Amino acid sequence: MPSVEVGPEPPSPSTTTAPTVNAHTSATELNELKRTTSPEQLPSTVARKRSTGPGRQASLGFAERGGVEKETRRRSGRHSTGDSVPWPPRRTLTLTGEGGLFTPERKITHTPTYFESMKAIVCSSWLNLLLVFIVIGWVSHFVHLSDTLTFVFTFLAIIPLAKLLGYATEELAMRVGEAIGGLLNATLGNAVELIVAIIALTKCELQVVQSSLIGSILSNLLLVLGMCFFAGGIRFSELSFGSTAAQLNSSLLALAVIGLLIPQGFRLSGQQLTDETVDLDILKMSRGIAVILFIIYALYIVFQLWSHTHLYKDDPALKNTHTLTGKAVKPEQDEESEEGETPTLNLVSTIVLLVVVTVLVAVTAEFLVGSINGLVESTPLSQQWVGLILLPIVGNAAEHLTAVTAAYKDKMDLAMGVAVGSSIQIALFVIPLLVIIAWGLDKPLPLLFDPFESLFLFLAVWAVNYTIQDGRTNWLEGVTLMFFYVIIAVSIWWSRPVEHLMGCS
Repeated sequence: MPSVEVGPEPPSPSTTTAPTVNAHTSATELNELKRTTSPEQLPSTVARKRSTGPGRQASLGFAERGGVEKETRRRSGRHSTGDSVPWPPRRTLTLTGEGGLFTPERKITHTPTYFESMKAIVCSSWLNLLLVFIVIGWVSHFVHLSDTLTFVFTFLAIIPLAKLLGYATEELAMRVGEAIGGLLNATLGNAVELIVAIIALTKCELQVVQSSLIGSILSNLLLVLGMCFFAGGIRFSELSFGSTAAQLNSSLLALAVIGLLIPQGFRLSGQQLTDETVDLDILKMSRGIAVILFIIYALYIVFQLWSHTHLYKDDPALKNTHTLTGKAVKPEQDEESEEGETPTLNLVSTIVLLVVVTVLVAVTAEFLVGSINGLVESTPLSQQWVGLILLPIVGNAAEHLTAVTAAYKDKMDLAMGVAVGSSIQIALFVIPLLVIIAWGLDKPLPLLFDPFESLFLFLAVWAVNYTIQDGRTNWLEGVTLMFFYVIIAVSIWWSRPVEHLMGCS
């Protein structure tokens, strides 16, 4: 019987020796190994080459993820650090259809009737009880009562109007895409401050315009954020939030403050010029800076609502689970359903509410601004103190309540977004927009603020940056920020503004 040669028995998959890959394996060999070897036979850790200089001998391992990941493409002329984060998936910008700009993120499950909408408006907040001061304030203005009473009544009337404006904005944002909804909240979030400032601008109350805008930033950064830290800190031993987004917001605020302080430095360095020449140059410089800040805000909106939305979403890992006394608590669940959303207003009622509230705010704000001079003459209050302390409280009252409530419920990312995000909107959007509007109205509104106010603005941004840089906070840091705001209020009470603005007519 002829003999038959039998070759070596092929190894079974379970006994196959894994290919040897080390730091000296070239990129060509590594690619060939990936192509000819099944994922099961590859080692769990593979070294890949990376460019670190002329020798190019350094390597970096990456973990197995169901097989070997694709080797990072070399970028022309640049060395790879190995720490780059890939771009997250982003939606294609379309108007309609799935993921469209005007397509709701969640399906609307119910359309309220007009009666249900009216009932929801009336019962939306206990602040609606203050709506009676709209009529009282208007009557006080038309019958020429004292300016002090008119100011107090209109002051109280604007608070519930600001709350209703925010309520209507949220209802409208619910019916459009996430990007447009976020843009609506960002734009209309400071509508009250913008309306009050425009009315004061038309009346040439430039000191009131500037003080109210700086006061809004200080109020949000110190008073609101401090109250958020304190409200959350008395319930939880330590509060956590996304430090990446917080640091980015701090950087934007620092950039805005630099843009607002540059005209002040130019004025101090231009002593050899005449005052008229310096004022004209500062006005032109301010308009150029305002356009640049406006562009930065537009890029910030794109960053927040499209390219890096993941940085501004709540992270369940940051939820606090222990109270101030050490007791464990279960994180609160989001009440919104993933399947759909139920609005409390129908679309027509939402639009009508927006229009009506905007008109009421505009008229009431005009009466409010018109009574400031009489208030200053008949009381110890100064125009600067009214603009820096009182008017921001009116415009931000509704946001204050929202942010503090969110912080108490351990929604710190939302609270940070309301407090710090509102400050960014004022610094990069409202202030530049008012400078541009004043330019069109031929009003001399520069980015030249009172030196004392500029100092407080710089110190506030600096203090907040150091407070939030580690992504954690507690009630004591909140108390510190609040008392910083009290120090500012006391200091402004005794100070007198420096004449630094051009004449307005």
